[in-house]
Amino acid sequence: MSHATNYLEDLIARFFRSASLLKPAAHYLALFNTLPDEAHQQGVEVSGGGYARVRHGPADANWSAPSNGNGELRNLIAVTFGAPTTDWHTVIGFGLYDALTGGNALILAPLETPLFVKAGDPPLVFTPGDLVITLA
Repeated sequence: MSHATNYLEDLIARFFRSASLLKPAAHYLALFNTLPDEAHQQGVEVSGGGYARVRHGPADANWSAPSNGNGELRNLIAVTFGAPTTDWHTVIGFGLYDALTGGNALILAPLETPLFVKAGDPPLVFTPGDLVITLA
């Protein structure tokens, strides 16, 4: 189950108040060895060795729309990270950010199956449907 971060929850709360809802100009996917909590604390993002966040939206072509009220979005196009030149260790989840580095986490979600990524592996690719965000 994915989690909206406290930052995103504050943005959504603007929908009910007079402030405007600000949509980020870009979304970047990050990978995690340890997922942060909703306050974006205590997580460990993959770093070094060919790793960088990957831009993925916002665009209708990148994410499915929820259907039948299930609140589930899936990636519609492949997301390809760089080839690891050092071990990335066990990747257990992903996050959606509003910046290539730093920035604000919007969504945090575990992978259904953790991945051990080591130096020399081919680029890590999430095919369409592999990344699932559930808004519930």
